[in-house]
Amino acid sequence: MLKIDLNCDLGESFGNYKIGLDEQVIQSVSSVNIACGWHAGDPVVLEKTIRLAKENGVAVGAHPGFPDLLGFGRRNMAISTEEAYAYTKYQLGAFYAFAKTNGMTIQHVKPHGAFYNMAGKDQKLAQAICKAIYDFDREIILLALAGSRMIEAAEELGMKAAQEFFADRAYDDDGNLAPRSMEGSVIHDTNVAISRVITMIKTGKVVSFTGKEINLKCDSICVHGDNSSAVEFVRTIRERLIKEGICIAPLHDICK
Repeated sequence: MLKIDLNCDLGESFGNYKIGLDEQVIQSVSSVNIACGWHAGDPVVLEKTIRLAKENGVAVGAHPGFPDLLGFGRRNMAISTEEAYAYTKYQLGAFYAFAKTNGMTIQHVKPHGAFYNMAGKDQKLAQAICKAIYDFDREIILLALAGSRMIEAAEELGMKAAQEFFADRAYDDDGNLAPRSMEGSVIHDTNVAISRVITMIKTGKVVSFTGKEINLKCDSICVHGDNSSAVEFVRTIRERLIKEGICIAPLHDICK
């Protein structure tokens, strides 16, 4: 039977500012990436989100980003490989404290935003991130863009790695995500997005924004739940996948 993980970013609220519909979207996914307080989230939100995941039987992963609350971690930063290593380990350590005291195991690490995108193309940056995860716990799975430098770096280290596909994002001809600044980079039509996902899972292929057919291996689908329509999309995609005979499972059931 075909298996796929559904992952979503959670825990992005900060103080009095609420972001996302965490309580609703978590009911439809199998893994969650929880902000560690640098690009979003705070200690109280981190605690609450891990507890929420435990209550719903959902696997948890750390979602480390750049120290950029104002830019939500989406702005590129010029950092050294030493800094990338330390940034990852620092946030992973904070996440571990909350996971451990709540009886949860860290299933995976998925870098956030610009940290994710830059490491997807920069081999040295990717290696630094992977080394930090590997040095902390070699059983943790790296979740990264399918076919990216991060996947290559993880494989070089002998790490477990899960390849990710974005349900609502367009791809360029090289298999990278089309920049958000580009018109059409975000797919708003639910039927189109779900059709792409099912095709990709069954055939390992996706069509780029220029019409080129790209080969992709995928273990996890990234979905978003930051508004009511997004939550409905997550529910719909889960239902459609199950109807297609595709089992929804957390990464630790897929990447063994």
